[in-house]
Amino acid sequence: MDIDKYLQNNKTSYLAESYKKLEKEELTTREMIESDPSLSDLAQSELKELEIQKEVLLKQMEEILSEDEKEEEFPNEIILEVRAGAGGEEASLFAEELANMYSRYAENHGWSVQPLDESRSAVGGYKEASFEIRGKNVYKNLRFETGVHRIQRVPATEKIGRVHTSTASVAILPVRKKTNVVINPADLEIETSRSGGAGGQNVNKVETAVRIIHKPTGIDVRSTAQRSQLKNREKAMSILIAKLQAKKDEEEDSKHSANRKSQIGTADRSEKIRTYNILQDRITDHRIKKSWHNIEKILAGEIEPIVEAMADYNGQEVEGNDSE
Repeated sequence: MDIDKYLQNNKTSYLAESYKKLEKEELTTREMIESDPSLSDLAQSELKELEIQKEVLLKQMEEILSEDEKEEEFPNEIILEVRAGAGGEEASLFAEELANMYSRYAENHGWSVQPLDESRSAVGGYKEASFEIRGKNVYKNLRFETGVHRIQRVPATEKIGRVHTSTASVAILPVRKKTNVVINPADLEIETSRSGGAGGQNVNKVETAVRIIHKPTGIDVRSTAQRSQLKNREKAMSILIAKLQAKKDEEEDSKHSANRKSQIGTADRSEKIRTYNILQDRITDHRIKKSWHNIEKILAGEIEPIVEAMADYNGQEVEGNDSE
């Protein structure tokens, strides 16, 4: 058996070392039988016990590698981005509502939510914001949320009751442990600045905020929430790698789109996927042509019916929601 693949994985290496020790014991026991056949009965019993122990270790190692493969496909860490679209200030308020909806959903499942960067509008909503969310099955459950979300309602500032339509885009970017993205340092333009908002004197006096521009693609990322420039730089690089990998995956998917017509896949950020009609208390997902009611409850983070419907449409189950 090839033990090397287990030795090379830091999660299974200690088990693989134990397996090798059992193999040595097994060899020693067999040599003992050859040198003294009278000990055969006792030695055979010991060999059976060693074989059982080896099988247990092998099963444990296979389970760990299987979990690694699942996590590679559906990572337990994502970058969530929301951005106001058409509709002026009302769009920024909607973008913040969406961010809060996903944050509450995450918290309900024991996942951690950490803000990375935010830009607010004059009325206090989000022009754009990004968050890091970590937790078991986070990408598997939220991967179909990428796209343009549209809301139809009468704004509080509207005097004659006209329905206003505004949009916000959502991007769910998986953060993978293994990536084939290669970044040339010469392709990066890195800027630092003072972080805005709350955070004490240090935030305002020291240039801790980091912005990275990937010149070949024009992708622009920021991290401002960490207290040190180094940590913000690390977070910004993590976001950039996730975006470049998502771009690469999207290009690969488009090549095989004919084979994916039966599934919705993960949407492009410019695809209009869902409408929230406040007056009719109805949310409609245009990809699967299904609607839900009780918008207030859903915007408060209870999006399980939508998550389950999206997974069901793709022939998959929503996995358990235990935290990491």
